[in-house]
Formats: sequence, structure tokens, C-alpha cells
Amino acid sequence: MLKQNLQLKLSQKLSPQQIQLMKLIQLPTQAFEQRLKEEMVENPALENGKEDEYETDEFAADEYDDYDDYDNESINADDINIDEYLSDDEVPNYKTQANNYSDDDEDRTMPMAANVSFHQSLTEQLNTFILSENERDIAEFLVGSIDDMGYIRRNIPDIVDDMAFTQGIYTDEKTVENMLHVIHQLEPAGVGARDLQECLLLQLKHKTPTEPIDLAINILENQFDAFTKKHYAKLLQKYDISEDQLRKAIDEIEKLNPKPGGSYDNNSKTVEHVVPDFAIKIRDGELELTLNGRNAPELHVSKDYQEMLQSYKVSREKSNAQKDAVQFIKQKLDSAKWFIDAIRQRQETLYVTMNAIMHYQEEYFLDGDEAKLKPMILKDIADLVGLDISTVSRVANSKYVDTPYGTKLIKEFFSEAMKNDQGEDVSTIEIKKILQNVIEEEDKRKPLPDDKLAEILKDKGYPIARRTIAKYREQLDIPVARMRKKI
Repeated sequence: MLKQNLQLKLSQKLSPQQIQLMKLIQLPTQAFEQRLKEEMVENPALENGKEDEYETDEFAADEYDDYDDYDNESINADDINIDEYLSDDEVPNYKTQANNYSDDDEDRTMPMAANVSFHQSLTEQLNTFILSENERDIAEFLVGSIDDMGYIRRNIPDIVDDMAFTQGIYTDEKTVENMLHVIHQLEPAGVGARDLQECLLLQLKHKTPTEPIDLAINILENQFDAFTKKHYAKLLQKYDISEDQLRKAIDEIEKLNPKPGGSYDNNSKTVEHVVPDFAIKIRDGELELTLNGRNAPELHVSKDYQEMLQSYKVSREKSNAQKDAVQFIKQKLDSAKWFIDAIRQRQETLYVTMNAIMHYQEEYFLDGDEAKLKPMILKDIADLVGLDISTVSRVANSKYVDTPYGTKLIKEFFSEAMKNDQGEDVSTIEIKKILQNVIEEEDKRKPLPDDKLAEILKDKGYPIARRTIAKYREQLDIPVARMRKKI
């Protein structure tokens, strides 16, 4: 049976230009600089730096939209040579490096050290051991099996089988176990461990024996489960020791590194340097906002390309080759003008959004007290500046601001509102700060459970459910009471 349905849908689609603008707005400063360089490489009609003679705005788009009218005119390729309009390489010289950094943004070239990788270092350390060719092959295979955190997370039988199938190295479990003991002697201490317990023990055994270290080794070897669960009373009874003795042993364990590979300097992940997109300063008791100069490049349309198009316009006859060339020029000029306009829109959007946030949170920016952060959601700012919530989100989620109190991710200033016992709206940021302070001041011998924390905050004027306390505690990356216990 054939059915016909009539459906009306109201939909709004973004143009490719609008999508590109949204992507530009989302980019932080460093990524934006890279995007700018890519665009200038792709479009020779786009130049960086101040224009010498006239403003690009005088050369409006409609001024060269009429050039297609020449398509039906007579063409004589002998009379007009396209070489008059294009340089040898079709790309005029222009600057590709930004020259508009602010005073605080010095362009420095940092020398790079020739680093030795984590695994290379381990392999080189094997040279200090006297090993047969077969033993060295096994040891190198084991080094290759170590993950970035410094662990070998595979059992011996699997390693034996893997070496046979993939490397043609035939051995037995005992030989591999012996080579694993060699790996355990490498630096950093703890490398090649198969689990956390073994990793900690290897590090303790590298230390000079003392009474606390001997006790710590005994605890890890025989009472590891009780230690991880912080059953200190059980440990005190088991070893018949004082709290001071147990505390010293636990202090030795807490000094150890549970991820020995991750601490290797040349293996650690590169930490990206955060470049603030904005700066807020206080001058004469007033807030002053500036946009990082690297977000405001001085771009203009290539004068050479404009002159090419003007020359084509006044010429009487055009060849097919010239027409193809002028179409290319028009495309690049259109693209360059749109990109310049998009950069201006990006600058304006970033500035007005951050300016609204700064004034909304004026009390905080004036003295840095997080308790003065007002409840603020994306819609609050979107309504103030007349932008979509999604646009404000793109600014807040990826941008940093340099304040007198440090560099902050803008989205950290946003929070939901909750009512205190006076019926006033307070920021969840303020409540989390109070919760964090209560936990920091608690008796670590008897940490406060979530229900007790809820009672304390209620007494302070913040009636919050226990489950909400648990959620905030997790967001603050604070463990449960049992795991905060100290002796």
C-alpha cells in the first residue's frame, strides 16, 4: 500500500563561510597563528603587514565582479601577453612572519637538545652487563615490551611465545625470568615491573637499608592489601609497632614513584606552553582588557593582484589564457577579502565576549577572591553580547586570560547557581572552594565522610545533599574519606 505524507521542516543551514568563521573563533592564539600561515601559503593574494598606498576597502568586490562581461569580446592572444600581469613565480613577495606581537610576546628561538628516548636509554644501559648474544636479544625484547609508564604488563609465557613467533628467538621461561632481573637493575628504579606492588618493592630495594625501609618492604610483600586499603590498625597489630614506626615506613613508600617511566625527562609528554588570548590589568582601580596582539594581524589584499585585474579590465582584447588567469586572480582576491573580514569578525567576537565576562565578574577580577565569582552560565553572556550560546562556548572553552592572579581558562569562570539558606544565589565555585577548605582542615586521622561534610556545609549556610557533596568532591579530584586517612 502506497502512502503519501506531507512534512514541513524548518531548518537553518550554515554557509561554508559561517562554518569557517566558527572554526576560527574556536582556535586559541597559537593554533590561530598556524592557521594564518597556512592560509597565506595557500593564497598568494593575501599579504601580511601594513599596506603602503591605499586601503583595500577602496577596491570593493563589486568592482571586479563585472570582469566576466568581457567573455564575449574578441580574443587576440598575439596582442596581449599574460606575462604582463603575472610575475615569474605567480606569487608576489610578502611577509609570512607575524610582525605585530605585543611587547610581552617576544619571538624567541629556543635551541633544541638532542634527546635520548626512554627506551634508547634502557638499551644503552644493557651495555654495562656481560650478556651472551641470545641473552642480549631477550633483554632488548623485554625493553621493547616496557610501556611509557615503565611497566611490562605481560606474563612470561606470553613473552616466550611472542619472541618465538615474531623474532625467531627460542628460549624458556626461566631464561626470560633471569633477563627480567637484569632489566630490574636498570634506571630509573622500578622499571620493568609487572604491577604496582613489584614496582614499589624494586625501588625500596634500591635504597640503603634502614629500619623504616625494611618495615616498608615487609608491609608491601606481606600486607599489600591492608596497606592499599589503609587498614592501619591491622598493620599496627600485625607488626606490634608504634604509630611513629608505621608512619616512618609509610613515608618511605609515599616517596616512591608509581610510574617510573613517566618521570623520565626526555620521555615525558611535551607540555604545551599556554599563550593567553587576553590580558586583564588593573589601572587606577579600573579593569583594562586587551586582546593578544598575535590575534590581530595586519592583513591586506595583494596590490600586485589588484593591479593585474585592473590591467585586464582596461585591455581591449583578451586571450583564453588570460581569461583563465583572471578567474584564478578573482578567486584568490575573493578568498583573501573574505579571510580578512573573518579575522576582523573573530577579533570583535573575542573581545566583546571577554569584555562582557570581565564586567560580569568585576568583583573577582578586582581582588582575586574566588568567593566573589558570581553564578554565570553561557546564556548570561550570550544575552549580553547578542551572540549564540554556541559562539560564547567556543570562546570560553578554548581561550585563556592573563589576570593579576595567574593565567586562567575562561570556562573556569562559569558556574551554576545554588541557593544558600538565605535564599541568595551563590556560585557552585564558591561552594566547592568551601568544601575543599573543610577537607583540607579535617583531622586526617579521622577524615570526614560525605554525609558529615554535608552537615558541615549546611551549618555554614549551604544546604546540599550528600550525593551533591560526592559529585563536587570527585570534580575536585578528592578521594573518599577512607583514602584520605593518614596515621
